[in-house]
Amino acid sequence: MATHTNSSSPIALIVGAHGTVGSALSPLLTARGYRVRRATSRAPHAADEVHLNLLTGEGLSDALAGVDQAFLMAPPGHVNQDVLLGPAIDAARAHGLRRVVLMSAMGANADERSPLRLAEKHLQASGLAWNVIRPNWFMQNFNSYWIQGIREQGQIFLPVGQARGSFIDARDIAAVAAALLTTDTHTNAEFDLTGAEALDHDQVAAILSQATGRTIGYTEVTPEAMRPGLLAAGLSPEYADLLLLLLSYFKAGYAERTTDAVQRITGRAPISFDKYAHDYREAWA
Repeated sequence: MATHTNSSSPIALIVGAHGTVGSALSPLLTARGYRVRRATSRAPHAADEVHLNLLTGEGLSDALAGVDQAFLMAPPGHVNQDVLLGPAIDAARAHGLRRVVLMSAMGANADERSPLRLAEKHLQASGLAWNVIRPNWFMQNFNSYWIQGIREQGQIFLPVGQARGSFIDARDIAAVAAALLTTDTHTNAEFDLTGAEALDHDQVAAILSQATGRTIGYTEVTPEAMRPGLLAAGLSPEYADLLLLLLSYFKAGYAERTTDAVQRITGRAPISFDKYAHDYREAWA
């Protein structure tokens, strides 16, 4: 692994630096000898932070100035990802970046007209060295998006039936992104990222129960029953509908497939759901 003196260290921009993946990616890049520039849509509060608003384009040129590599993702909660990411990809090309890694989502390439797929194709046609990573559903959803029902009622409430998902730990997504940003082994390639095993939500509940010492179960709900809660949580109607659509794909079995991409890129097996549950057990206490 190459290391660099601080003055000559390449700069890596992380869009979404305070998110689940970005916050795990930052220390990995630092450990590889990179200077990290963390983009935030809020006012910067640290020397390594820079203001960037992908919704308006504000701060884009300053964020990319002097950058060698960038990790890109669309702001959560928006359905027009191609419109938001396109200008960032164009600016990365204009600033002469050496590489861009775009985090998309597993299944985005099932529809050539979907916004995320359009963003992927924009990057692939940009002339930049690129990678596209498409993670499956995050394990960390259970300690964030789905946490309220688990904490308050001891139940995972989702409209997914008994379908299984090969959930992936966000720390593995970050490890893959770090490897792709800092090596040339997999240039101009796309990867679907999954965990090593597919679990249904009864199995997930059993693992969470064992990790926490609580009794946690799974209750299937209808999309119609789930939608008001999504809106109450602040999601736009368009994004709530998209999330429910994606959950319908989960129920149809599209999230079950596993890949060996994490092992191939990082050289180690993906983090198991058991380890995830153990590491985050305080979240459900």
